[in-house]
Amino acid sequence: MAVLEQVRARRTPLSAQGAGLALALTATVVWSGNFVIARALHDAVPPVQTAFWRWVIALLAVAPFAAGRVRREWPVIRRHLGFLTLAALLGVTLFNTLIYQAGRSTSATNMAMIAAASPVLIALFARGGERLGGRRAAGMALALAGVVTLVGKGSPAAVLGLDFAGGDLWMLAATATFAGYSILLRRRPEGIGGVSFLFTTFALGAAMLVPAYGVSLAAQGGFAPTAQTVGPLLYIGVFSSAVAYFTWNKAIALIGAARAGVVYYLQPVCVALLSFAVLREAVTPVQLLCMVLIVAGVALGAGGRR
Repeated sequence: MAVLEQVRARRTPLSAQGAGLALALTATVVWSGNFVIARALHDAVPPVQTAFWRWVIALLAVAPFAAGRVRREWPVIRRHLGFLTLAALLGVTLFNTLIYQAGRSTSATNMAMIAAASPVLIALFARGGERLGGRRAAGMALALAGVVTLVGKGSPAAVLGLDFAGGDLWMLAATATFAGYSILLRRRPEGIGGVSFLFTTFALGAAMLVPAYGVSLAAQGGFAPTAQTVGPLLYIGVFSSAVAYFTWNKAIALIGAARAGVVYYLQPVCVALLSFAVLREAVTPVQLLCMVLIVAGVALGAGGRR
């Protein structure tokens, strides 16, 4: 299996590599908006309810495109139901639910710091199937240095003084599940198309959330369907779920989990730019320097084969 993955990587055309990097970047940009919305919703909608309605909306968005494909591919889907259930558990049921839970008891700074570990975990998990290489490792190190300096507000040593809260454990768990999900994507069974895979995992993941959703309703009550709650839910359901997951899954199929993971380092840059554009938050010289480091690291790590 490892040899096959390396041969496929070497044979990947440059045009496919470019498309894969563009798709990974698209997912990263869309998910950056998801972090902002998750923080906005944490007081208005309980985490499990946010996750549940996110995937219900995502199912409705994907269903018109998936219905026919799922019927045609059902025999293959049924044979690989165990694999699909594991992918749904990691990427749908757990990942974003853990992020929403973390947002209730930790700061955005700490969440960004822990999320920066995702590409590292993806690379470590992928070592059995994808060659990391010195150039990609150097790019990862450079991008990580930029992220750490950004979080430390210009001083990497300041990161050691951050006050980590209980929610950081939730975020660490979310980071690990995302890395595991990304590695599983490389082993998606042949005969299951991208849209069918999305619909099936969304359905399985939402179904696994039903018991927790019922407990949340009983213990915390529901939420008011206002513009301040429905609008963000539509964004994370349609864009952060249907669109971003499709582009991320396709990116991994084209360029592999480790290289796509390097692009994920751009998320702090995207969040900073979104904050400037939407919230009019000033961008400091230190932040600009860190963005340069991150972009340079991504360009080095994502563009190199060695």
